[in-house]
Amino acid sequence: MLLTDISVRRPVTAMVLNALIIVFGLIGYQKLSVREYPRADAAAIAINTSYPGAAPEVIDTVVTRVIEDELAGVEGIDFISAASRDGYSSVFITFLPGRDLEAAANDVREGMSRATAQLPATVDRPVMYKFDSSADPVFILTLTSTSMTPIELSDWARRGFLDQLNAVPGVANVMIWGERQQSMRIWLDRAAMTARRITSTDVEDALNRENIDIVAGRIEASQRELTIRADTRLATPEAFRRLVVRQSPTGAIRLGDVARVEIGPREPRGALRINGKSAVSLAILKQTSANTLDVSAGVRKRIAELSRSMPDGTTVEAGQDDATPIRASIHEIFVALGAALALVALVVFAFLRSATAAAITMFAVPVSLAASFGVLSLLGYSINVFTLLAMVLAIGLVVDDAIIVVENIVTRMHAGEPPLLAAYRGGRQIGFAVIATTAVLMSVILPLTLVTGTVGPMLREFAAALVSSLFFSAVAALTFGPVLCANLLKAQKLHAHVVDNTKGGFERLKRGYLRLLDFALARPKTMLAGAVGAYALFGALYLTLPQELAPSEDTRQFFISVNGPEGASQQFMLDELAKAEQILLPYTGPDGEVKRVLVRLFGDGSNGGAGVNRGNIAVLLYDWDEKKTRPLEVIMEEMRVKLLDVPGLRFAVINPQNLAGAPGNIVSFQLGGNTYDELVVWRDQLFERLAQSKLLNGPRASYDETKPQLRVRIDRERAQDLGLDAGTISRTLEVMMAGRRVGRFIDRGREYDVMLQAAPSVRAQQAELQNFYVRSSNPAVPSDLRADDLIPLAAVVQAEERAGPSQLPRFDRRAAIGIDVNLAPGVTMSEGIAELRRAAADSLPPEARITFVGSAKQYAATGQSTLIAFGLAIIVAFLVLAAQFESIRLPLLVMATVPLALLGGVAALHLTGMTINTYTQIGMVMLIGLIAKNAILIVEFSNQLRTQGRSTIEAVREAAAARLRPILMTSIAAIGGAIPLAIAHGAGAEARSAIGVTIIGGVALGTAMSLFVTPVLYGLMARTVRPVGAVGRELAQMEASNAIPVGAD
Repeated sequence: MLLTDISVRRPVTAMVLNALIIVFGLIGYQKLSVREYPRADAAAIAINTSYPGAAPEVIDTVVTRVIEDELAGVEGIDFISAASRDGYSSVFITFLPGRDLEAAANDVREGMSRATAQLPATVDRPVMYKFDSSADPVFILTLTSTSMTPIELSDWARRGFLDQLNAVPGVANVMIWGERQQSMRIWLDRAAMTARRITSTDVEDALNRENIDIVAGRIEASQRELTIRADTRLATPEAFRRLVVRQSPTGAIRLGDVARVEIGPREPRGALRINGKSAVSLAILKQTSANTLDVSAGVRKRIAELSRSMPDGTTVEAGQDDATPIRASIHEIFVALGAALALVALVVFAFLRSATAAAITMFAVPVSLAASFGVLSLLGYSINVFTLLAMVLAIGLVVDDAIIVVENIVTRMHAGEPPLLAAYRGGRQIGFAVIATTAVLMSVILPLTLVTGTVGPMLREFAAALVSSLFFSAVAALTFGPVLCANLLKAQKLHAHVVDNTKGGFERLKRGYLRLLDFALARPKTMLAGAVGAYALFGALYLTLPQELAPSEDTRQFFISVNGPEGASQQFMLDELAKAEQILLPYTGPDGEVKRVLVRLFGDGSNGGAGVNRGNIAVLLYDWDEKKTRPLEVIMEEMRVKLLDVPGLRFAVINPQNLAGAPGNIVSFQLGGNTYDELVVWRDQLFERLAQSKLLNGPRASYDETKPQLRVRIDRERAQDLGLDAGTISRTLEVMMAGRRVGRFIDRGREYDVMLQAAPSVRAQQAELQNFYVRSSNPAVPSDLRADDLIPLAAVVQAEERAGPSQLPRFDRRAAIGIDVNLAPGVTMSEGIAELRRAAADSLPPEARITFVGSAKQYAATGQSTLIAFGLAIIVAFLVLAAQFESIRLPLLVMATVPLALLGGVAALHLTGMTINTYTQIGMVMLIGLIAKNAILIVEFSNQLRTQGRSTIEAVREAAAARLRPILMTSIAAIGGAIPLAIAHGAGAEARSAIGVTIIGGVALGTAMSLFVTPVLYGLMARTVRPVGAVGRELAQMEASNAIPVGAD
């Protein structure tokens, strides 16, 4: 073979080539970033529009649908979800993976310009927000204090931490959760206002007049210029109290006469508690291109610097750090990498019985792994769980080529050839088999790059790392392997080792194998029947295995979603959450398994505007190196059962699924229809059916028509007659009931809001609504309807209490209800989806539309594309073999051994209780190439022997015996490389175990069966197959026998 010939003849050139490969890899390694998973950014854009005073039905018709219609044609949209609430519209667009966020934003802006022109004139201009996979916090730190009030702690967090953390390289934004941002709270006293003939509009106008900061001009002298700034800002509660609202015959009416003024929280709703203590959290978001590990390190360094100046009694600690499981997972993979390397080296030494030969074989590992780092760098990829997993698997594969080459050279040296000649002839003899096996392995892995969905980018990086390792391992084996054998192996010493080996167990194993092989060759029909039975058993076992996107992983944390009744007050939620805390806090004791319980009640404007009846609980367990705990799922299920003792709330225990980007134990879908009335009927029918299911539990919907509402209707004609307009009435209701920002004030160099609102005691009484007064602009109003020029709202409004939806959700431009259903413990995603489909078929009419989202959608999309990739892997491998063997039958023979390995893989999964998932499917794809390699070694050498005159049976028998040792060595090496994965523990162990178990089971059973099935099939199918090159030799003979002299006619 040309490559091995050149290398043996020019050893320095071969050495330089391999050295350059290693240098190329080391340079690339320096440039690689470290992440947990490859980037799989799914761009998303939110458009929020405010329409004050409009009901959800109006918002849905004149705002939400208009925006949806104009944006539906934007390129690359995956789906559009929307919701219409009181005075507010939210449209959320999720794009397909790979869509550039900035390009998508530009297209959305164009659509929004068209939509804005169609909106009512009183609608506020829509605001667009961009999101990507970095929109979730990567680091959450918590602040608690025994010496500061919640307002003081929040202010200190903003002043002392916010700007400093935003300055950390890689940080995109820092959000404050549980913040009690200070403000100047002006609590209006309705009775005092009525007695003094003051309205909320009077107070608002006075504040706008008096609390201002303007530049009054400048003084221009000949040598300098001075800016004149009027000092008209109010800064203290006392200054606000002294503000004159209006003059009356009895004197000035000051703000303190009609309101209580104090420093208070801008938004009193919502709450945050850490292990039972009131706290403030800072949630840190990283930039899209930033490295999570670098961001974490930078944040921790900055915290250490800032903690030196913290007030007494104040503590800061990391509540969540995404870098922790990433570091642990990557560390465990590096450990597996080292263990695999050691095991493979041990296998090679055990067979060759020569440390030098083993070292030559292992030389392929640094060359191939270094080269893969260089390729990853060129492609812009990273070091992550998937690329490192590929390298662990590569250790058991990249030595295969070197094993085949070195073993063949050693065999020839044992036959008496000198090292140089053995290297030359051995490399040439085995070169085709090395190229064939490597090409097949590469061809079965490359189709993984075609997998779509969230997992697609991850498998692309996995395939890039593994394919590049395999390619450069073949280069190293065919170039430097023969050179090292020719120069380092000593024929006499090696001969003694091999003689010892032949007298030992291997020679006895070989003789036993030949006896069994003779038995099999004499009974081809029996062997074929056994192979067909194995194929059928594989199909049966595969179909009975449960399927899911990824195995449930122990990330040392999980979440509990909290839902209260519609219309529940903040105090009710706090009381019920306190009961839940009493159940969870014992887990945090000295002997507990939980490090931190973070309870968060929404309603403070965060979390997409969720109401005060929503919240969540984050449970963080101790890290693996801190304390040994029970499995995550056991703790989750125990807490779920105990929380049933809090009947006032509904809890959903959620295990975050990193691979899918969504919870892995929840089936999420959208129930679509034409009207909300029919959707409510369908929802109730489906929930009734799901209540009978043992596989699914805890269904909950995004649409609830039972929220208590107080609908205020304005008699517009009467209001006009009384000199009132709808704007003034609505504004009065907003100020008194919801609160309104009416300016800013400065405290220690920072600006804060001034909030105007009715006192809590007023807002607690429904009847107080109609006791508010507004000032009439019509002097002809009858005196019995007004006091002075004030008119009570009771004269122009009617309040009606009723139940109604808090929002009108939509999905893909249709009315839809989002529904989440929990998987029962031990139930996989495939089983959950199948059960849900059955429930829908039993309870819903044909026109009901179910669209899966979240993990369920990713499972369906990834599973389908993975099956396509699996089929392509088989087809591509077949075509590559057909080209190499110049035959159609021989590739069929090789591929016939694939189901035998797959049978071993699924049998191992059954025995260990695992599932079919992304990782096990990767293992099965790899089994195609791994088991085909064994058949290729036998078939290729059989063809060589047939060209030397052997009969088909003689050739295949001799080839099987000659290739037994390299087949066993490469197979055991592959198993050795997978053992550290199969017995993995710690971060990410579930995923590594899945692929390791699949490969071990498949290679073990596949190798054992293919050693007999391949020779039998070869004996049946190869009798009429012409060896590779036969046509060329025949053509050469024809040309020689029919030569025409030059110049002859």
